[in-house]
Amino acid sequence: MTEATQLPTPKGYKILCTLPTIENKFDSGLLKADTTVKYDELLSNVLFVVELGDMAYADPQRFPTGPWCRKGDFVLTRANTGTRLRIHDREFRLINDDSVEAVVQDPRGIQRA
Repeated sequence: MTEATQLPTPKGYKILCTLPTIENKFDSGLLKADTTVKYDELLSNVLFVVELGDMAYADPQRFPTGPWCRKGDFVLTRANTGTRLRIHDREFRLINDDSVEAVVQDPRGIQRA
C-alpha cells in the first residue's frame, strides 16, 4: 500500500505550483508585518512548478513549439493567477497552462512593479 499525499494531482491542462518562500524582512533587515507578508504572497507573480496535468501543453495548435515550462521551473504569471489553496501553511496554486508568461532561472530579487 502506498502512502496518500495531500498534494492535489493536476488534471487536464492545469499546472500545480507553489510560491517560493516569501522573505519576512525587508532588505534593510526590518521585519515585515504579517499583513505585508500575506499581501506579498497574494500578489506574487513568481511560482515554482510542482506538477503538470496530463493534458498540459498537449494541443499542438495552441503550443506548436511544445511546453512553455517543465516540472521544477520557476515561472512568471500575472498576480492572482489560478486557484489558491493552503496545505500545512504553504500556498499552492492550480493555474492554466497558458497562464505561464516566462520561465526564470533565478527568481531572487524579482518583485512586482
